[in-house]
Amino acid sequence: MVTGSGMVADDAELAEGVVVGPYCVLGLDPEAEAAPLKVGPGAVIRSHTVLYRGTRIGEGFHAGHGVLVREHVRIADDVSIGSHTVVEHHVELGRGVRLHSNCFVPEYSVLEPDSWLGPNVVITNARYPNRPDTKDSLEGVHLERAATVGAGAILLPGVRIGAGALIGAGAVVLHDVPAGATVVGNPGRELPR
Repeated sequence: MVTGSGMVADDAELAEGVVVGPYCVLGLDPEAEAAPLKVGPGAVIRSHTVLYRGTRIGEGFHAGHGVLVREHVRIADDVSIGSHTVVEHHVELGRGVRLHSNCFVPEYSVLEPDSWLGPNVVITNARYPNRPDTKDSLEGVHLERAATVGAGAILLPGVRIGAGALIGAGAVVLHDVPAGATVVGNPGRELPR
């Protein structure tokens, strides 16, 4: 069911019962060779959301207002993306992932099932940004199952956050984090267990 005004590509595949708010753009993209956008049943896509071609979204998806999801993203079932969050291309979001409002998830990042990003989390993927060869060496971040990242944290390129690890609010994570660890501060340091 599409409500309000917006643009939906002719070949976008929206399952039965998908609710789309006003001013959304679904499945349009100048990258013509990308496959159609696919959205599973039970999705709620709130106003001003943009979902690119080539993205596959499972059932029970929820998008806040003004969400942007680029092409070639894989989103499993029961994922929630908060208002004004940006998910760049070639990202994988596992079942039950939660991204709070105003997060940035760059290319080649993987968030395994049940991982969680608090508001204003920034993930980076370029060690040396704004150079002619930057795009040749992007490194996504990998969050293992049920990793939790607190509000305003920054994760640097290529770090791996272990299963069940907790990153404290405002932490700047420079290195891999072991499973079950708690990391706080700038630079991020592991608290004793």
